Amino acid sequence: MGCAIDGIGSNVLTVHGVDHLHGAEVYISPDFIEVGSFIGMGAITPGELRIVGVVPDHLRMMEMVFVDRLGVRMHLEEAPTAPPDERYTLVIEEEQELRVRPDFGGAVPKIDDAPWPAFPPDLMSIAVVTATQAHGTVIIHEKMYESRLFFVDKLISMGAQIILCDPHRAVVVGPSRLTGQPVTSPDIRAGMALVLAALAADEVTTIGNVQQIDRGYQEIDAKLRALGASIERVE
Repeated sequence: MGCAIDGIGSNVLTVHGVDHLHGAEVYISPDFIEVGSFIGMGAITPGELRIVGVVPDHLRMMEMVFVDRLGVRMHLEEAPTAPPDERYTLVIEEEQELRVRPDFGGAVPKIDDAPWPAFPPDLMSIAVVTATQAHGTVIIHEKMYESRLFFVDKLISMGAQIILCDPHRAVVVGPSRLTGQPVTSPDIRAGMALVLAALAADEVTTIGNVQQIDRGYQEIDAKLRALGASIERVE
């Protein structure tokens, strides 16, 4: 079995049967959504976080939100002799001083999403949690999906200062001191955002419905324990 794309930029995929397949060597790029989630995690928790194997071209819109809007300090390191999947490392620096950068004239800035290569909607929940720990006020505008922001009530219960204006817009005022609470993951992305909030919160947070998080983040609890997080999965 083989496949061919009809035309340049076509949305039609035509599959032609073949007698056999031959070996090939391919490089599968990392999940930029997981990379963005770890950027937010590194920004709101103590210590330096190094993400190995990033693709620099995937970081442009993330930099515009996390760096230019929320003040996250991070930089890229290159190891030219390393294999392709380890060549670039993104370093989220320690001792962050997150600060929302206002628009021209001191206006409240906005973070919004759009189809790739713009800032992806699957990272909006991560941006919300990061904004709760930054000095200043920012408007979150989720343009692509209904009800994606409804999870903020769980962040509010943990102490976040968020005003939900309508199903697509929320105002976040930070920084807020978060306190652990029992919460439930409504979907993949909100669930990961709650994990970030739990890592930044005082006391213990219990997150239910974690199979939603598992759909998008493989063995996330093991990865976090390797970073020093106090996290356990309860059957």
